[in-house]
Amino acid sequence: MGLGGPVRDFEGYGAAPPDPQWPGGARIAVNFVINFEESSEPSMGDGDPSTEAGLIECPSDAPPGVRDLASESMFEYGSRVGFWRVLKEFTERGVPATVMACALAMQRLPDATEALLSRPDLFDMCCHGYRWEDHAGMREEEEKSRIAQAVASLTASLGAWLVLP
Repeated sequence: MGLGGPVRDFEGYGAAPPDPQWPGGARIAVNFVINFEESSEPSMGDGDPSTEAGLIECPSDAPPGVRDLASESMFEYGSRVGFWRVLKEFTERGVPATVMACALAMQRLPDATEALLSRPDLFDMCCHGYRWEDHAGMREEEEKSRIAQAVASLTASLGAWLVLP
């Protein structure tokens, strides 16, 4: 261990990478993951101190304490239009994907949730927390509460679809 974590590896396998010997002589493996988070991002409308503005097309210039309507609109586009475009492309091509879904997004977007659940042959659902938020700085009690919230929300949204270990 180095300062602040494990020692970094700059060399890797070098000129001798391992041969994974994939089925059928395949030379590449691709794993698609779809983040299903829109409507669960930090938003002043949900009581957060600010609107999420870190992963949008242009930097936010909204002053602290003021809703960033441009940012909110970009996220709303994702759930109103973008999601359906992505779903159509994966479905038409029969390409499987894992959907990392925030429980609150599944709760707020029942039509999109049903569209995903109607294709268990294509989409593996994976809980991505209750909301789109950073758990790294949470106190243990707060994180346990969020996990319980996610389970309760998923149970209400998914009903018979829900499978817990």
